[in-house]
Amino acid sequence: MNVASMRAVDRWLGVPVCAALSLVARFTRHSRPAAVRPPRRLLFVKLAEQGSTVLAHAAISRAVELVGAENVYFLCFEENRFILDTMDLIPAGNIITVRHSSLLAACVDGVGLVRRLRRCCFEVAIDLEFFARATAAITFLCGARVRVGFHNFGGAGPYRGNLMTHPLIFTPHLHTTETFLSMVEASQVPPTDLPHFVYVPPETAAEMPQFRPAAEEVEAVDRILRGHCGDRQRRPLVLLNANCGDLLPLRRWPEQRYCGLAEKLLGRFPDLHVAFTGAPDEQAATEALAAGVGADRCFSVAGQTSLRQLMTLYSNADVLVTNDSGPAHFAALTEIDVITLFGPEHPKLFGARGPRSHIFWEGIDCSPCVNAYNNRTSPCRNNVCLQGIEVDRVFDKVCEVLARRR
Repeated sequence: MNVASMRAVDRWLGVPVCAALSLVARFTRHSRPAAVRPPRRLLFVKLAEQGSTVLAHAAISRAVELVGAENVYFLCFEENRFILDTMDLIPAGNIITVRHSSLLAACVDGVGLVRRLRRCCFEVAIDLEFFARATAAITFLCGARVRVGFHNFGGAGPYRGNLMTHPLIFTPHLHTTETFLSMVEASQVPPTDLPHFVYVPPETAAEMPQFRPAAEEVEAVDRILRGHCGDRQRRPLVLLNANCGDLLPLRRWPEQRYCGLAEKLLGRFPDLHVAFTGAPDEQAATEALAAGVGADRCFSVAGQTSLRQLMTLYSNADVLVTNDSGPAHFAALTEIDVITLFGPEHPKLFGARGPRSHIFWEGIDCSPCVNAYNNRTSPCRNNVCLQGIEVDRVFDKVCEVLARRR
């Protein structure tokens, strides 16, 4: 399913399902528990968005401290499990995946999913999605005695029932890393203390665990680069991610500015290579962008790598320039410098952290226009917030980073 279809299902099917389950919760033992017992087994529910999965690193680490890695589980879409495998915080067998290639596939997986989750006997389930109805229903149906998630409390957030024993107020002023960490801490307090929660989350460490590619992944990426570069020196290598999928097209910096940036870099550095990256379904458009630059030192690798091979490519490059999207976050697991272009969302909430993260954001009056309260939608059709970021400014930052790395 594409993003529009998932949103439609979550709205039109999710609302009545959450309403019905809320009635069940009200008149059964699934109402609020009187006290919180020390947990033995904990489940995170975070289906979508690779970038946010990376930002859950501190929360997962805290859960491991509480119950041990063998007792922490994570539910996600199939395409996102590679992030969890890469972070290597919990056993591979504790990562539970759901297909979403079609509504039928999701329904088939969902039937067996609830039975499997209930057999695990989770004491705590934490819904890391902000206001999705599907994850709220899953969190309830898994049978956990303590269920942590966001509630709208009659405010701006979308309705998703009364399914949490520990309902929290979403705070749009915390970085997502600290937000997720707070949810773990909230699971340890009596539900009568909520939704007010006297906890000041510490600013989490900027450094992330480093990705270590397998030998065959290194060889595969080497073959790809040899095919494009021949026997020439491959470094310095700058990667450009001009696409961000269909979740939020407003996050795209104008494509021709990526081409203009590539041309300026190739003109300044006679030994530099530029590679455009992208998903398999972006291959044709990305190849056209690279061809439009008209230089043999500029090429496209879109659709030519697996996600782990893409991260291996990051490990072999110097700079990634990208829209605000998943690659900006999982590149933080490598030693590449990442320049992220923000517009309709706020970098103080979603920006990757660390000394190799460099962020552009104009901060104009209408930005950010998408947030958890509006389900990441916007009436805007003209992303002037990103158009205000000029090629020359990004070019200067790339040059600065390359000079430092050399």
